[in-house]
Amino acid sequence: MASAKQDRRVRKTRALLLKGLIQLMSQKDIKDISVKELADLVDINRGTFYLHYNDIYDMLEKIEDELFLEFNEFLNRNLAEGGQLLSPYSTMLDLFTLLEGHKDLAKVLIGSHGDLAFVNRLKALVEERLRHLFETAHNTPAYEYCYPFIVSGCVGIIEAWLNHPAPLSPEEMAGLCSTMLNHGLAGMQ
Repeated sequence: MASAKQDRRVRKTRALLLKGLIQLMSQKDIKDISVKELADLVDINRGTFYLHYNDIYDMLEKIEDELFLEFNEFLNRNLAEGGQLLSPYSTMLDLFTLLEGHKDLAKVLIGSHGDLAFVNRLKALVEERLRHLFETAHNTPAYEYCYPFIVSGCVGIIEAWLNHPAPLSPEEMAGLCSTMLNHGLAGMQ
């Protein structure tokens, strides 16, 4: 029973720290955020912060790693055994549903005070998966130009969606993106 209470307290403290970090990153770059500032904002003692993380960068890295783990799990769920995408719509729906669940975090990570390394890591992961999907079906030199186009377009549309004052639902975004992907790729054949 004591272990469950401790786990709950740990989760609660980490959630508070995450909420505070998101608030601060919406206003300033990560390099300008101190442990003291974050601890004061969420009303915990700095020692408590150091029980969980080494520094602000360690915290950000662990948060990003958790998000990438979820992102990889979602990608794995949407690939059939042969490595083909099950459905562009269902894949996009899962993506936007995942992002909706982490909207505030995704917004600051991709935003103006965000982490460029995170964005580059996201692009590299998406490109790697795209290359795997298209390596056998579309092995033409023209596809080398499609990867950066699709990756940048996906990140751009995600950023626009995250920053829109009245964003479309995940279902509407899935329909829009899958239509764009299907029509764009159809023109390459």
